[in-house]
Amino acid sequence: MEIIVSTIASILAIAGLAWAARRLLQLNICPICSGVAGTWLWMLVARHYGVTVDTSMLSALLGGSAVGIAYQLEKRVDGARSQLLWKTLFIPAGFAAAYALVASQWALLAAALLALSLLMAYFLWPHGGETAASAAVRELESKMKNCC
Repeated sequence: MEIIVSTIASILAIAGLAWAARRLLQLNICPICSGVAGTWLWMLVARHYGVTVDTSMLSALLGGSAVGIAYQLEKRVDGARSQLLWKTLFIPAGFAAAYALVASQWALLAAALLALSLLMAYFLWPHGGETAASAAVRELESKMKNCC
């Protein structure tokens, strides 16, 4: 019970700092995302320096961040690509990266990060071809110019 209370306290404290920074510095950051990421970041650093950290809590936070990143980046998926396929591929790769980080599996972490990078390159960069939707928009714009 102590681990969940301290983890929630950490998330809320860091989120409060992020909220204040957002207000004062006009930063466009999500306080809750900052709270979760900041909490798993300090847990990783503490663990590196020999402090005992509950790895199940660390894993839950990292997994939540993987899902959150996928959903935030989903908004930027190229219109010609499937958002469902994006999440279907990105989230498991993110879980693999999170697991590798917690388990100190550096080769797996490198492979997962490479996979995530390739997925982002494929799904987030425009592929250059015109989609049916963009052709329809161009046609409507042309018709509107000739109207009246």
